[in-house]
Amino acid sequence: MSSAEVSDGSATDAPPVKAGEFKLEVVVLPVTDVDRAKDFYEQLGWRLDADVSNGAFRIVQLTPPGSGCSIQFGTGVSSATPGSVSSVYLVVADLEAARAELIARGADVSEVFHEGSPGARFHTDGRAAGAGSDDGNYSSFATFTDPDGNGWLLQEIATRLPGR
Repeated sequence: MSSAEVSDGSATDAPPVKAGEFKLEVVVLPVTDVDRAKDFYEQLGWRLDADVSNGAFRIVQLTPPGSGCSIQFGTGVSSATPGSVSSVYLVVADLEAARAELIARGADVSEVFHEGSPGARFHTDGRAAGAGSDDGNYSSFATFTDPDGNGWLLQEIATRLPGR
């Protein structure tokens, strides 16, 4: 027996993919408990795009607010170890506001930090407390994990560098 729950919300107004372009659409997350993961991300305010199952296979897709890229997880979707994904970037215009919203929605978000040494955003050694020296633009971060330990890296970008 198969079942499907698919969002009736409109897709983003993204232009079609042109020859020579590559659009990152989905990041697959390995999880232990599909329903627990679905509940967690929905609690964060992420839009449920699909929840489709057919016997032993199930796939759930959610999209963070404002994102053109979604996440997928499910049963029979990934052979990776649950919780093994790390440092998936979520770019926000206001890190403190995003952090406060995630905390209000139940996520355990780290304090804001900047890199005290190169690469410290990816591990706890070398992190320095507070926003980066350029008012945080590109240099301020916070982290959180889902119930399985898949890791998210919030990065503040209020003004994009030229060419982006």
